[in-house]
Amino acid sequence: MRFDLHCHTTASDGVLSPTELVRRAGAQQVDVLAVTDHDTLAGLDELRQTIAAEQLPVHLVSGVEISTGWEHHEIHIVALGVDEKNLQLVAFLAGQRDRRERRAQEIGRRLEKCLIPGTYEEAKALAGDAAVTRAHFARVLVARGVADNMAKVFKKYLSRGNKGYVPAEWPDMREAITVIHAAGGLAVLAHPSRYDLTAKWIKRLLVAFKAAGGDAMEVSLPQQSPQERANLGQWAKDHDLAISVGSDFHFPSSWTELGRHLWLPKEGMPVWLAYPDHFGLTAEQHAELLASR
Repeated sequence: MRFDLHCHTTASDGVLSPTELVRRAGAQQVDVLAVTDHDTLAGLDELRQTIAAEQLPVHLVSGVEISTGWEHHEIHIVALGVDEKNLQLVAFLAGQRDRRERRAQEIGRRLEKCLIPGTYEEAKALAGDAAVTRAHFARVLVARGVADNMAKVFKKYLSRGNKGYVPAEWPDMREAITVIHAAGGLAVLAHPSRYDLTAKWIKRLLVAFKAAGGDAMEVSLPQQSPQERANLGQWAKDHDLAISVGSDFHFPSSWTELGRHLWLPKEGMPVWLAYPDHFGLTAEQHAELLASR
């Protein structure tokens, strides 16, 4: 079976609609898909409707990627298998959207001071019904010719220490994990190797994440060395965390694709085997996958 438990649609900062994304997942032979838009569950109804109407062979796991704070770092937690109607979760995500809106307005003001006016309005139009993110600002600046690509925009304007950067006021990890568990979900630490942390600090993060109630961590992402993947798998095992996979797909590209190159290292227990009820596995499928490990 092919799993991809981290990707994005136009409900946050992806470029494919929920319908387009789940069709692509089907074409890529993804069996179990978690769509994890930033701090929102807005795309899930459309995903389910498309799967049902087109009879796509994709099992959808309800998900959301939540931004949190730890030791002055922005840390993302993927929630898997949540009850979307849970009132505590709904209220929490509404607060996250308010935080994003305040941050976006301030980014617009700071870019205006850099003699780049009107970016908030354009980013807002680009986002549509979704919350405005830094990725929307980056696309606006690339379209204006301010930089050649989004990476250069972030490096010059939107990353820490630059004039357009606005620090976020995210809740701490424990608060987010408490809400995820209240909604019946699993808390998965997203892409731990992407936070510009040394190995020593990643291990500190894992200790804090586990102490806050975390359940699993992503160890398999696109564009990784086998050694990095093995290291993450071993660290997850050392900290009693299940292991997960995710393309973090935002748009079609030559380096990222739904379900591609997401093999797991031998170290650790896959999250779908540790918690099979969250992924729609039958007893036979669970036994088969467990035997294949």
